[in-house]
Amino acid sequence: MNKKRVLIVSYYFPPRPSIASLRIRGLAKYLPEYGWSPVILTAKLPAPPDARYQVVQTDYPGSVTSCFKRKFHLSPNQGLQAQLGVSRARQEVKGGGTLLTRFFEAAKEFIAYPDEEKEWLPFAVSEGHRLIENQTFHALISSAGPNTCHLIAEKLKAVSGLPWLADFRDLWTQNPYFTHSSLRIFFEKKLELKTLRKADALVTVSRPLADQLQAFHRRERVSMITNGFDPDDVVSSALTKEFSITYTGQLYQGRRDPDILFRAISELITEGRMEAARIRIRFFGSVPYWLEQEIARHNLKEVVSLQSEAPHSVALTAQRESQILLLLSWNHPDEEGVYTGKLFEYLAARRPILALGGPGGVVAELLRETGAGIHIASLADLKVLLCAEYQEFISQSSVSYQGDWNAVQRYSHREMANKFAKLLDDITGVAGHASVCSVPDVRV
Repeated sequence: MNKKRVLIVSYYFPPRPSIASLRIRGLAKYLPEYGWSPVILTAKLPAPPDARYQVVQTDYPGSVTSCFKRKFHLSPNQGLQAQLGVSRARQEVKGGGTLLTRFFEAAKEFIAYPDEEKEWLPFAVSEGHRLIENQTFHALISSAGPNTCHLIAEKLKAVSGLPWLADFRDLWTQNPYFTHSSLRIFFEKKLELKTLRKADALVTVSRPLADQLQAFHRRERVSMITNGFDPDDVVSSALTKEFSITYTGQLYQGRRDPDILFRAISELITEGRMEAARIRIRFFGSVPYWLEQEIARHNLKEVVSLQSEAPHSVALTAQRESQILLLLSWNHPDEEGVYTGKLFEYLAARRPILALGGPGGVVAELLRETGAGIHIASLADLKVLLCAEYQEFISQSSVSYQGDWNAVQRYSHREMANKFAKLLDDITGVAGHASVCSVPDVRV
């Protein structure tokens, strides 16, 4: 079968897997099964990409912050505060550091507009023009953040006329983490509307986010295609001999914070319903300074283990061998439509998922649909669940996995690529997927 070719503009396509790149990796790997041959246009990579994929790298001078630091003869690879001799404690006491550091942050508000990777735009547009002139493509995909990817695709669309699918892994100005000044927000909303006006299709990862995009852009249709996991990553492993609860990823105090878990475990140990020697709470990833303070405050030093900067392969093994996987969300109403990338990694591990924090939303819905885990909102409910799981572990030496694998597989990269292929066929006028045209969105 002759495959149609699609040019995918994505800043993130590192040689090693990362949460930011998983969606694009899934498309690169599985779109060919559905009649589309992808070419990934990305910035210069630190190491050669996987030879299985067609990846075109461009020159890139670095992020706006890196370039900004060079102008002031600072190292682009070190934090600004560290180079200016501002300690973390001093930043907190002074409300954000010295006058100079606050000046840099204020300047960054407008210099890094619309995002840190804006310097990549001319290089990507130039290389994209060259590719389109010398090869046959049938469609464009831009996948953001950074939103510079959409600006690049808009320019490529203008000169080529190719059908363009704009994919939002995170929203742009509707993102709850988009906390700029009112002046910048005003202009950036105008930029978003102008940039996406010529896109033939808008896609994002959940129905609540799709509804937000649809309302803001006044489009009749915004498609929803969730992220997923690579089915090739599904590997069994022997479980730990302890009652292990494992978290892999970033932590943010007050937003993605394990305090409720620490409180529950500490109280259950004090009440004699759990034995500290049989419990192991494990964190793989960066270890923020405040985490050790919380561990000490709850008297859990003998229970909690910290492994900072663990390789991705080590984190994956830890997920597969864990009795329970911990998923933390930000306690913010706008998180209702947000799936964390870590959720899909956890699905591939085939271990029970315990989701804490946040309003539940699409995460709780997915866990109910698949049976892969549960979202807990209150300390009382969490203690009840942990007691039940712990007693099962004591009697059976493991916590059973209750996931419906047929339901879980609907969130694989293969299914995700299938739905992207249907939407690409739709916007390019290719017959064979009329069902996509008959429904308002592409659901997983």
